[in-house]
Amino acid sequence: MNNFKQTDIGLIPDDWDVKKLSEASDIIMGQSPPSSTYNSNSNGLPFYQGKTDFGNIYPTPRIWCISPSKIAEKNDILISVRAPVGPTNLSFEKSGVGRGLSAIRARENHYLYIYYYLKKIEKEIEKLGTGSTFKAINKSQLYNIKIPLPPLPEQKKIAYVLSKIQQAIEIQEKIIKTTQELKKALMQKLFTEGLNGEPQKQTEIGLIPESWEVVELGNIVTKPIKDGVHQTPTYVQSGIPFITAKDIINDEISFNNCKFISFEEHDRLYQKVNPEKNDILLTKVGTIGNVAIVRDDRPFSIFVQVALIKPNHSVINPLYLKYCLLSDKIQSEILRTSGRSTMKFIGVQKIAKLLIPLPSLSEQKKISTYLELFSDLINNKLKFVESLKQLFNSMLNNLMTGQIRVKDIEFELEETAEAVD
Repeated sequence: MNNFKQTDIGLIPDDWDVKKLSEASDIIMGQSPPSSTYNSNSNGLPFYQGKTDFGNIYPTPRIWCISPSKIAEKNDILISVRAPVGPTNLSFEKSGVGRGLSAIRARENHYLYIYYYLKKIEKEIEKLGTGSTFKAINKSQLYNIKIPLPPLPEQKKIAYVLSKIQQAIEIQEKIIKTTQELKKALMQKLFTEGLNGEPQKQTEIGLIPESWEVVELGNIVTKPIKDGVHQTPTYVQSGIPFITAKDIINDEISFNNCKFISFEEHDRLYQKVNPEKNDILLTKVGTIGNVAIVRDDRPFSIFVQVALIKPNHSVINPLYLKYCLLSDKIQSEILRTSGRSTMKFIGVQKIAKLLIPLPSLSEQKKISTYLELFSDLINNKLKFVESLKQLFNSMLNNLMTGQIRVKDIEFELEETAEAVD
């Protein structure tokens, strides 16, 4: 049974210490040398100045510096100290550090443990930022950040567990990216060549099989294309889902974080715009061109940002239409014809004029079946990654507070560094 003690950062196990960041590591505040020392030709050291340079899992330098005055070594922790404050990453090679960053170099402590703890408290560090033009934290604030420190062997084991989960996330995200690229290439081939090895013909939308037609979207629907309500409705705590552009995610309708409206308001809106199973939704304001199919009979209403398309099933397969609208050719046309004021938009009349390549219904069904297999694989992987991220956050919190102890578990600790390098 673990015994805990109260500290100024909360309860921690009795055998842990609390130290200032400056007591557990060396801190190098970044500095930007003259711009004349920068280049984009890989001369000198990679040079990082802020989150935009290292926000990815693996920092990718945009510029190099011949003679940086402040240097991070491999496995130093990089933390953004101005505009924005808090984002944290690792230095995977020797690099120059600009004034927007600081490099933290662990002393007798494990660098990955300190890195993960700083990741845990990123939002708290962000709150330390002050300034009117942009937020920043100073050297003293950074030095005085307090961290819980288990004995070094336990630090290593905590870092090992977290790095293994992070490694699993990275592997799955690479699989997702590769599968998305394969799906995109397959869509290009299917919408250009079809499935039957036919000769091709040149049309206003490019090469398509000889037997295919080109039709306007507005001519293969059962009702005119409409968008949702133009005025923001009154939201309620629970009721009927109200779908906006932000709720069309990964080519599906996401009800996870949507707003709700009353049953009475939904009934009123539904008289004008009635989403039904196998209808198509297309985002038309702001983030335009996202597409989803209505997969069940769940009632919901839509906002003006979303267009409702009711395919004529005797002419076009709804799933085929979904993937058609997601194809590079039609996405490019949506962007080309969109208007721009304060944000991008495309009206329903222009949506109705979009040109659709139209094979036979049987070929449409086969094409959509192939593409659904890829979509199902991608969506299952995305759900798995989300589960892994939830596991990571849970373990991060529990391991860093001593709620879960790993000190007595044996690991192959030599693999720890490989998990993040």
